[in-house]
Amino acid sequence: MLSQIKTAATRSSDTLLGDFVGAAALMVTLVGGLYLPGLM
Repeated sequence: MLSQIKTAATRSSDTLLGDFVGAAALMVTLVGGLYLPGLM
């Protein structure tokens, strides 16, 4: 199983940065959506 994870990480290394940026944007949207009603 570990070798499968390593293989998948190697194959997707060129899109890894874009995936990370997308996940970070989703987290910012989630946190902003949860805290915005409390600020008003």
